Amino acid sequence: LAFPRLIAPKFIPVSNRSATWSRFSLGGDIMNRPRFFRMAQFNLGLNYDWMASAFSKNQITLFELKYNKLIRKTAEFSQTMSFEDQFIPKFGYTYSYDRNFSNRRNRDRQFTLQLSLVEGGNLFSGIWRLAGDRGQKRLFGTPFSQFIKGTASVTYSHLLAPDQRIVARIMTGAAHAYGNSQAVPYNEQFYIGGANSIRAFAVRSVGPGRYHSSSRRDNGYYDQTGTFRFEMNLEYRFPIAGMLKGALFADAGNIWLLKDDPARPGGKLSRTDFLRDLALGTGVGLRFDMGMLVIRGDLGYGLHLPYDTGHSGYFNVGKFGDSLAFNLAI
Repeated sequence: LAFPRLIAPKFIPVSNRSATWSRFSLGGDIMNRPRFFRMAQFNLGLNYDWMASAFSKNQITLFELKYNKLIRKTAEFSQTMSFEDQFIPKFGYTYSYDRNFSNRRNRDRQFTLQLSLVEGGNLFSGIWRLAGDRGQKRLFGTPFSQFIKGTASVTYSHLLAPDQRIVARIMTGAAHAYGNSQAVPYNEQFYIGGANSIRAFAVRSVGPGRYHSSSRRDNGYYDQTGTFRFEMNLEYRFPIAGMLKGALFADAGNIWLLKDDPARPGGKLSRTDFLRDLALGTGVGLRFDMGMLVIRGDLGYGLHLPYDTGHSGYFNVGKFGDSLAFNLAI
């Protein structure tokens, strides 16, 4: 439910706020993985959005509370992951800067910057401590998470000719749990691979670091998350015919752990192995661009994986067929 004004107490000055929105949200989701678990998530929140200038936007998550309830789990899943019911109280701030630079010499250039900082559980933890609670703190009998998470993303786009464009992106992020939590909530952790990441590899098939599950079953899907992410993308976009567009791309990146996990050896972030830990892939793509709707298919070719594949050298993915991945996005 969105209101085109800042809904706040009268002592907060709002006269100089233009293009301001107050957004109230209430929702729920159910995730069902038949072989592993069924989980429900409920959330409520209040956000303020306003344009500080023609190019910059601010968003404050004044309050958001999520509740994760594990409805069912199998013995197979219990051997892989440890999920628990929990509350996730969050406050956050996101700053976005988006600007076009155009002149005859440099043609069209676009620069986008997005910075985000989220903290969870600190206000609740402080209230509980003032009340004298020094152990694990609970809300309605259920533990709540305490963590901090930051992300940054920079995108640069340059128009070479009509409908021909070079786009480059660098993004990074880190998350850290402390106090009332031993681990960052699962849905706040990072993963990599797939249609919106390193397109030469399937989603959650790389990382963290050099870790690689010895099992090829689906439960490896849950192991491959981390608390630090770094990614780079480069793409050349060009027209083919009408609404059909093409792209050539190269992607590199990975996720890591900020804390050592004996169950995932090689997953911790290491300065000496950072470059070699970056997965690398390239590929081609087709876009069916209908304006409001874009159907995108990318065929990626893997060049380097950070873990031991049994092949020597930097280009260690192996057979040509094993190096291909197709990702479809809308």
